[in-house]
Parts: sequence; structure tokens; C-alpha cells
Amino acid sequence: MTTRRTAIAGMVTALMLGLTAAGTAAPATVDNAVEKTPGESYKRTELYFGGSKPDGSVITPADFEQFVDKEVTPAFPDGLTWLEAHGQWMGGKEDSYVLILLYPYTKRTANRDIEEIRTDYKTQFQQQSVLRADSVERVSF
Repeated sequence: MTTRRTAIAGMVTALMLGLTAAGTAAPATVDNAVEKTPGESYKRTELYFGGSKPDGSVITPADFEQFVDKEVTPAFPDGLTWLEAHGQWMGGKEDSYVLILLYPYTKRTANRDIEEIRTDYKTQFQQQSVLRADSVERVSF
């Protein structure tokens, strides 16, 4: 029984040492990969817009495109992407829209512009919320 416990303890120790060594080696590999990735760091914001009004009427792709043309494009004229999506929130399923914005750190008005877009959509289409998700990406054109 003692030999078995010693063998198990030895395997656990070896496994832990292996994981520790792997854990310290991995970040260097990731850092090297980032350094070799072309492009520069940009901010990325995704906005998730509900596709139905509280009365059950649908916000059509044409409605959404008109909103993008009027409210989003003037703030982000260099480009954007929007997609039709399907999702669920608070127990209900609905069609929705995802807007992806990539912009340089030097765009000083980005946060204010994005918050204004969210507010305008909620007001115009009687929405409770517009989800915002922010991250940093490597971008190369």
C-alpha cells in the first residue's frame, strides 16, 4: 500500500511540475505570436441590437440599415460591419443585429459616439438595452 501511495505521489508531483513548466513557457509563445502578427492594435466594439419592439412589431433590415446610415456612419465613416443575427435575452428569442466597429486608439470621441448610438437606438425603437462588448484586436488592412 505504501509503495502505491509513493508511486501516486510521484506521478502527481511530476504532473504538477510539468504543468508549471508548461504554464511558464506558454506566455512566451503567445507573446511571440502577437509580435509576429501583422497590423496594429485597434479597439473593437460589438453592439447587439434587439430586432423587435415591445408591441411585437419587427425592426426590419431596412429599418436597421437606415438607422446605421443616419446614426452610425457619420460617427464611424471609415467603415463598419453589421450582421443579421438570432438571439435570446431574458427568456425570449428574437431576431437581432450585431454591429462591429474597429477603430484606432486615437479616435478620441469613440466612447461618446458609441454611447450616443446606443441611446438613440433605445429611444427610436423602444428598447430596454443595447449590449456593448469591447476588446482589443490586431488589425491589418
